[in-house]
Amino acid sequence: MKKLVLSLSLLSLIFASCSSNDDDVVTPPATGSGEITGDITASKTFIKGTYTLSGTVRIKSGVTLTFDAGSTITADVTNGTDVLLVEKGGMLNIAGTAAEPVVFTEKSKTAGSWGGIILFGDAPIVSGKTADGTPITTATSEDGTNIVYGGTNAASNSGSLKYVRVEYAGKKILDGNSEMNGFSFYAVGSGTVLENLVAYKGADDGFEFYGGTVSAKNLISYGNTDDSFDWQDGWQGQTNTNWFAYQTGSGNFGMEIEAKSVNNLFFPKVSNITLRRAAGTATEAAGSVEYDAIQFKKDGNGEYSNVVISGFTTTGAVAVRIQEAATNTNQVAGGKIKMLNVKVAEAATPLTGTGAAGFTVAFPTGNFTTSTTATGAALTPGAWAIVDGVNLLEKL
Repeated sequence: MKKLVLSLSLLSLIFASCSSNDDDVVTPPATGSGEITGDITASKTFIKGTYTLSGTVRIKSGVTLTFDAGSTITADVTNGTDVLLVEKGGMLNIAGTAAEPVVFTEKSKTAGSWGGIILFGDAPIVSGKTADGTPITTATSEDGTNIVYGGTNAASNSGSLKYVRVEYAGKKILDGNSEMNGFSFYAVGSGTVLENLVAYKGADDGFEFYGGTVSAKNLISYGNTDDSFDWQDGWQGQTNTNWFAYQTGSGNFGMEIEAKSVNNLFFPKVSNITLRRAAGTATEAAGSVEYDAIQFKKDGNGEYSNVVISGFTTTGAVAVRIQEAATNTNQVAGGKIKMLNVKVAEAATPLTGTGAAGFTVAFPTGNFTTSTTATGAALTPGAWAIVDGVNLLEKL
């Protein structure tokens, strides 16, 4: 009995030493809000929050703009042309995660309602040739901003984009011929990080590279009405991997590859590619023949490995088309187009095809290989790939 009394006394002392002032007070983290507009002339970080994007927002040279994980930035088609643009020398750092991506969307959820994300770097491009055959190393952007791009710094750094989703972009502006994509990369250098990006239901290309040396990993182009992936100006990224395209409703090429008719000594490399086209998908314009999985033209080239192609069954569509005789001579016969470990799901889809000239495509031995075991893209699931409750990776 004595032991029990002592124990109770000890407990009383312990509890008496605690008071309500000792309770931990949990303060929820601050969240951000507000409008993002105009030129960004001083470096700034937007903490996790909900923001609006209004007009053309330009990150100026020497300035870094940062978004924390979990932020949502919403454009509004009714207030003009909204776009987030990084000028040459500026930097955009977006630190999303698989569970908390950073999402750029549009209020009406209508394709083509805003201009997406545009980066300008200082890496090399080749945009054509002069009359005497000299390569042209600068060009003017086709997005309506009329910015000159192209430089000499192959390792230029425009920032880091990780786990970023762009929805309903691809705005056509000015005279209707200038176009923006989900993501546009003008002369972006290899110092830039592009990982785990989604271009969702835009009215132009999902991703477009205009020259440069940047590489991109873990990309999803879903429901974009023009090409899923597109490039020109001698883009030469070397460490690209895990690209997934799903075309539905309307869409053109899975990959459109060109180099402004310049027979380059370099070419891009992409591994682990899945290109799928849903049944009933139409081309962007009535009567268009832009329905191939992959098309090479104007001396486009590159090495592509572990490729899965399915659903490109429209009459006339092919897995890989070589559009002109010059591209066939310079790039195919020249050994600068390599299609390695390619699996085409439908036997009715021809492996290769030509343009109107009617030339014969004959890849050098070992430069076009097929496989029944190719696996294509491999992507990590998470909120970054889920839109309005739909898991985009279910189509992978």
